[in-house]
Amino acid sequence: MSKAKTNLTYEEAVKELESLLSQLESGQLPLEQAIETYRRGAELIRFCQEQLKDAEQKIHILTNGELKDFDNGSPTT
Repeated sequence: MSKAKTNLTYEEAVKELESLLSQLESGQLPLEQAIETYRRGAELIRFCQEQLKDAEQKIHILTNGELKDFDNGSPTT
């Protein structure tokens, strides 16, 4: 299992993604390192997408499938 799936929180993954993006945008990485950086970024994006999907499912369950307005607690349409 990859590092993204075993050791990182969502927030840590986003922070690492921001760092990788800065490195890629600098244009200073050798080709092989740029490819590896891109691969790691893609892995982190998948991890973050999974985390967000899981959170959305938990919220859906907790709200019984209704979208709640947090200001007054009534369902919104």
